[in-house]
Amino acid sequence: MISSLHKGFVYLNSIHRIFSVTLLKRIAAVLGLSCALVLPAQANPVNIEVWHTMTSVHKSEFEKIARRFNNEQKDVNVVLRAFPNQEAMRKAGEAAIAEKRKPNLVQLNDNRSPEIIAQHKDIIPLHQLLKQYPMKDANWFLTQTTGFMRDGQGRLMAFPYMAEIPVMFYNVAGYKKAGLDSNKPAKTWPELQNHLLLLRDKAHYQCPFATSHQVTTHLENMAPINGALYVTPGNGLDPKVRGAQLNLLDPVFMRHLSIMVSWKRSDLFPHNSNGAEADVMFAENRCAVITTTSGALARMQDTKGLSYGIAPLPFYDQVVRTAGAPYVSGAALWATSGHTKDQDKATMSFLSFLAQPVIASAWHQRTGFLPLTDAAFRTGDAAFYDRIPGARQLVDSMRNVKDPNSRGFRLRNYPQIEPILSREFDAALSANTPPVEALTKAVDQAKVLSQDAPAPAPRRK
Repeated sequence: MISSLHKGFVYLNSIHRIFSVTLLKRIAAVLGLSCALVLPAQANPVNIEVWHTMTSVHKSEFEKIARRFNNEQKDVNVVLRAFPNQEAMRKAGEAAIAEKRKPNLVQLNDNRSPEIIAQHKDIIPLHQLLKQYPMKDANWFLTQTTGFMRDGQGRLMAFPYMAEIPVMFYNVAGYKKAGLDSNKPAKTWPELQNHLLLLRDKAHYQCPFATSHQVTTHLENMAPINGALYVTPGNGLDPKVRGAQLNLLDPVFMRHLSIMVSWKRSDLFPHNSNGAEADVMFAENRCAVITTTSGALARMQDTKGLSYGIAPLPFYDQVVRTAGAPYVSGAALWATSGHTKDQDKATMSFLSFLAQPVIASAWHQRTGFLPLTDAAFRTGDAAFYDRIPGARQLVDSMRNVKDPNSRGFRLRNYPQIEPILSREFDAALSANTPPVEALTKAVDQAKVLSQDAPAPAPRRK
């Protein structure tokens, strides 16, 4: 009897992966065995929690990918938790740390000093996890496109999932109505001014031009695109060099801000902000041209009937012969410390899934974020690039960047400095402060915040 039970047990275990549970029950009944004896218990999946602040299309796409990951395997279960903004997530994070229930991954916006974030005791740099759990698709698309999440040694601090660059969107129908070639968007700021005059006078746009994320577009990236430094010395990238400060008194910034003020006065530039309001105005066909970040592509694709093209930011051909590459910025998924090996392994399993060419390509094309890997770019649907004028050229232009000015920049306390820059930009455009004075005030205020912390006083013996 024992021998026959043993044989039945071995037999059922050898076929339980092939036959359905119903069929196994029938076979078990014939052999006189209990299914409880022959069916191995399914192990509970490892739960990992991911906190993020994505909204709109970005949020829904991320949720779709997480559901697909959960459905395609049973070892790991990803639980997403969305927050309205970074501040709300920070407060929840403080409570979670106190209660020892930290999420496994958390989305943090680029603060231009990822090395500082990586030093926090509740963070574990991605390169450390990659040593233990290598990714199959860790051959990143470009050092250029992930540089904002690398340290001085080139090591990844976090998963650069929401990498984006500043871009220009233009309304194709509006261009045609104004008598402009919709396949030839403006390459320089003077050329764009001529286009805006026609869009105002012939196509009758009350908002020929608007901008979102004005600090990113009109200050930060004015530097690398026009061959200048944003921070001196060396864009602050050498950790051994102290005293880095903004370089906003370079003539290119003075030239640009003065021209933007003239556009404001001539009704070419009615709306500017450091938020994303211009994205909505463009999607609603209220503005003909906007500058924003590539992540806005998700909103444009989600708007029915909108005809648009995408192009690099203009440059000043009086300053440089050819435009340089922009800085890559955005948000990343940071791994937190203090979890079990099983959870860390599960976390890396999810990140590896996100890096798969097919998954990463779909994410790039639906959101406007840069592709993670070269394979993701090559896997992409050709129809996507054919459908949106300028999309292929824009992404392809980021593949072979060798411009040292566009590697990125580092400046202490930059998240506190950026609101100052936006405020002074507003003051200049509203004619409350002359452009040169606004730039000078911004530099002086930023200098106080960016100074190195004073050395602690020596202890008395």
